[in-house]
Amino acid sequence: PVRDVPADAPRVSLRALAWARSGDKGDHANIGILARRPDFAAVIKGQLTADRVAAAFAHYLKGGVTRYEMPGMDGFNFVLENVLNGGGSASLRYDPQAKTYGQMLLDIPIRVPAEWLAQGGPLAQTRPLAEPRGAAT
Repeated sequence: PVRDVPADAPRVSLRALAWARSGDKGDHANIGILARRPDFAAVIKGQLTADRVAAAFAHYLKGGVTRYEMPGMDGFNFVLENVLNGGGSASLRYDPQAKTYGQMLLDIPIRVPAEWLAQGGPLAQTRPLAEPRGAAT
């Protein structure tokens, strides 16, 4: 299930909620996201969509993004098509094998219930991110 979070809820980086691992498959990349806790997965599911991942990698992405759920693992696998400029030895990019893509994605802000950041909450030791200047929400 998806857990809806208010548009004005505090934001944390995805890193506070999940681990990531990424790599290449030819000219495609895949990024695996595993929630640190089962209850985090429902919030991630609602906010970390294929479109949002595509927007995060728009500067490289030439194809689509597909999100696959990993049932029983509280995780997601994203496949980014035609994102590596040929991949491997064919590409002149700094990361032609997408090894850093998971770490890049962990910087995405995710809105979380305020009670998670309160004393005794699962993210009590996490600092919320500042809202962008001029942001409506």
